[in-house]
Amino acid sequence: MLLSLSWLREFVPYEGEVQALADKLTMLGLEVDAVERPFAALEKIVVGHVVECGRHPDADKLSVTRVDVGSEVLDIVCGAPNVARGQKVAVATVGTTLPDGLTIKKAKLRGQPSNGMICSERELGLGEGHSGILVLDPMTPVGLSLTEALSLESHVLDIDLTPNRADCLSIMGLARETAMAFNLPFSVPGVTLTEDASERASDLVRIEIADPEQCPLYQGRVVRGMKIGPSPDWMRYRLIAMGQRPISNVVDVTNYVMLETGQPLHAFDMDLIEGGTIRVALAEAGTAFVTLDGQERSLLSTDLLIHDGAKPVALAGVMGGANSEIGDGSTNLLLESAVFRPGTIRKTARRLALHSEASHRFERGVDQPGSRHALDRAAALIAELSGGRIVSGVTSSEPEPWQQPVLRFRPKRAGAVVGIDFDPAFCERTLRGVGCELEKTDTAEWTVRAPSFRRDLEREIDLVEEVARVYGIDRIPETMPAVIGGAGAPVGGGEFDFLMRLKHWGRGAGLRECIYYSFVAEADLDALRLPREGRVRVANPLTEDQAVMRTSVVAGLLQALRANLNQGNADLRLFEVAKTYFADETSDTRTREHTRLGILLHGGRFPGGHPWPADALADYADLKGLVEDLARALGVSGLAFTMAGEHPFLSPCVSVSANGRDLGLLGLLDPEIAGEYRARSEVWLADLDVAALRDAWSAEKISFCELPRFPASWRDVTLVTPHSVHVDQVLAAMRGAGVKLLEDARLVDSYAPKGGDGRNLTFRLTYRAPDRTLRDADVDKAHGTLTDKVLAALSVRLQ
Repeated sequence: MLLSLSWLREFVPYEGEVQALADKLTMLGLEVDAVERPFAALEKIVVGHVVECGRHPDADKLSVTRVDVGSEVLDIVCGAPNVARGQKVAVATVGTTLPDGLTIKKAKLRGQPSNGMICSERELGLGEGHSGILVLDPMTPVGLSLTEALSLESHVLDIDLTPNRADCLSIMGLARETAMAFNLPFSVPGVTLTEDASERASDLVRIEIADPEQCPLYQGRVVRGMKIGPSPDWMRYRLIAMGQRPISNVVDVTNYVMLETGQPLHAFDMDLIEGGTIRVALAEAGTAFVTLDGQERSLLSTDLLIHDGAKPVALAGVMGGANSEIGDGSTNLLLESAVFRPGTIRKTARRLALHSEASHRFERGVDQPGSRHALDRAAALIAELSGGRIVSGVTSSEPEPWQQPVLRFRPKRAGAVVGIDFDPAFCERTLRGVGCELEKTDTAEWTVRAPSFRRDLEREIDLVEEVARVYGIDRIPETMPAVIGGAGAPVGGGEFDFLMRLKHWGRGAGLRECIYYSFVAEADLDALRLPREGRVRVANPLTEDQAVMRTSVVAGLLQALRANLNQGNADLRLFEVAKTYFADETSDTRTREHTRLGILLHGGRFPGGHPWPADALADYADLKGLVEDLARALGVSGLAFTMAGEHPFLSPCVSVSANGRDLGLLGLLDPEIAGEYRARSEVWLADLDVAALRDAWSAEKISFCELPRFPASWRDVTLVTPHSVHVDQVLAAMRGAGVKLLEDARLVDSYAPKGGDGRNLTFRLTYRAPDRTLRDADVDKAHGTLTDKVLAALSVRLQ
C-alpha cells in the first residue's frame, strides 16, 4: 500500500518528519519498506515565462522562443504547435534529466541555438498528452520548481501490510493509525450530495441477491447527464503518485475513492443495463464471459457474477464486463458499492490470474457499513467532475446486515499475556484510538465493541495485541525464561519437557517420528467414519486436502502410511505427538485442543533380512508391548487392558487405563479402511491421551529401597485357565496372596491347545528374603501357600 503524505494530511494534521512517521508506523506493525519521491525527477524542472515567440526561419513546424526562467533568459527552439508568447511553461534547463532518462544538452536546431526544452505532459511523466506543451496557470511564479508549482506529492511511503490489516489498504485507515500513534485528531471530510428528486434510483434499478453468504450487501447510485472527459490535474497527478494510470473522470474517481476509503467501486454504463435489474449469483459452469481486458473467460460454478436482466455484466469483485463498460459516449451510469465473500473472490482472481487493486481488497474483506460513505463520496465527485446529476436515493439489498462483534477485555489479563502491567487508562485510550466502543461497568472486565473496519478484532487476545503494539514491542523489557530442573524445581518440569520425554522414548523404542500437517481433507476424516459435528473448518484453505483441522492423530499417520507404501517401504513403526482440534464455542479461540500420541505398526515385526524371519508380522502383542514399555519408562503402574465397545475405525478395540485413569485406545484398523490406504497387511494403531499420560506420570510417587544383598530363588507354575480369566486377574491374585517372600510375578508363556476351551499360562515367580539366603524348604512352603490361594480365588487348575 502506498501512502501519500499530502493526502494523509487531509485526514490528520501531521506536520512531523516523514522518516519519523515511517519509523512509527513500522513499530506499529505496518512495515514501511521505502520512502519514495515519485516526482524527484521533476524537482529541477522550473517554471518559465515565454517572453518572445516567433517562427523558425528555416523550419515551418518549429518556433524560436526566449524564455525567462528567473535566473536567466534562455533561447529555446520548440516544436509544439501551441507554444505562444506570454505563457507559463515547464522548462528543463541544460543538464536536467527527464523521467524517461533523456538529459538536456545545448544544441542547434536548423542553425538556431537551443539551451533547454519546453516540456509536454508525456515528457514529464504526468500524463499521455503530447500534442502540445504543458501550459501552466498564468499566476504561477517564474523560476519556481515544477513540483511546487503543481503541488505534486513530495513523499510516498511504500508500506508492506500483513493480510489481517485490510483496514490499512486505504488512506483513511493509515490516517487512523497515524492519529492514534501521535495523539492527533482524525476527521473525515463531509460529503455534500445534491440529488435530483424527480427520479428515484430504486425505481430505476432493482437489486436481487441469490446467496446472502456470497454477497451480504449490494448498493448503487445512478448519475445522469454526465460528460466523459479527463480528470482535473490534482486528481490525475495524485493517482500517478499512487501508481495508478489516469483514464477518465469517472474511472479515475472510482480508483481515487478506492484508495481513499479502501472500498472498491465499479461504474456501469446505465444505458447498457437491461431489464432494470442487477442480480448477484454464482455462475453456471462453462459460462463464457468477456472481461474489460477483452479476454473471454470460461467460468466455474464457484465464480460470482453480476447479471442484469438479460446477461452477465461483471465478474464480481474482480473485473467488469466489456458489455457494460463506460465509454467516451456514456452519459448515464450505475455506480456499484458492494461487499462480497473474500474466499470466493480470492479463488476466482487466482484461477484467472486477474489480481487487481479491487480484488486485493475484497479478498481481505471490506468495511460493510463504511461502503455507503464510499458510494456517496464517489457519486459526489463524479457529479462535480462530469457535470452529471445524482438521482435521488440508493438502490440496495442487504440480506445479511453487519453484526458488531462484542468482546471482553481484562486489563490484568493483557498484562499477564505480555508480561508487563499496563495502565488501564492507556488501555482505554488505545482501544478507543483504534475505533472501539467501551463499556466499563466492571473495572476488571470491560465490554468492547469492535469497529466495522477492523475485521481482525475477533477475540480478547486481538485486543491485547493492539495494546501491546501501540505500547511498543521494542519497549517491552527482556525477561529470562524460568529454568526448569534447578534446586527446588517441581519434579518432571513443564508440558514441553514431558512432550520431549515422549519423543525420546519413541525414538529409543525404535519408532520413526512423523510430523504431519494439522490440516487434513474432509475425506480423510470421513474415511475414518468420524463425526462431522465439531470439526473446525479452515476459512481459506490452500487446497481441498487441507480444508479442515484434524480431529484424530490417526489421520496423519495413515497419510504417512500411504506415502511410505507408495515408495516401497512396507515395514513401518511410526509415532506422532500432535494436537487434535474440536469446535468449542465456550473457548476464547472457539476451538478446543487435545494433544495425542499416535502409534502405527504395519508389516514385518523384525527389521528384515538374515537372521530375522521374513514372515513374522507385527500384531497386537507388539503394540501392547510398546504401550507397556511406555508405561515402564514413565514409571506408571497399575496398567490394565480391557475390551472396548464399538469404535469408528478400530476392530477389535482395547481400552488401556492406569489405576482407573483412562489413557486411550489401541486396536486393529478396520480392513476396509486399511485397503483405502493401500495397506498390505494388518495395521495396528494406538491413540493415547497425552494429558492423561502426564497426569498418571505426575501421580506416581518415587520411592527408593536398598539393593538386595541375598540371592533370589525362582519357581515356575503353569495354570490351566478359561478364556474368561485374564492374566491381570491371576497376577493380582498372586500379589494379593500375602506371601511375604514373593518379590515378583510375571507371565513367561501362553499356550492354547487345539479344541480346548482355555489356555495354559506359565508364570515365573521370584522369591527372596531381605535378611538371609533362602533354603529350598522355605521357597517350597511359600510357593505352595501362594498356589493354594490362587487356586481358591480363581477358577483355574494346575497343569
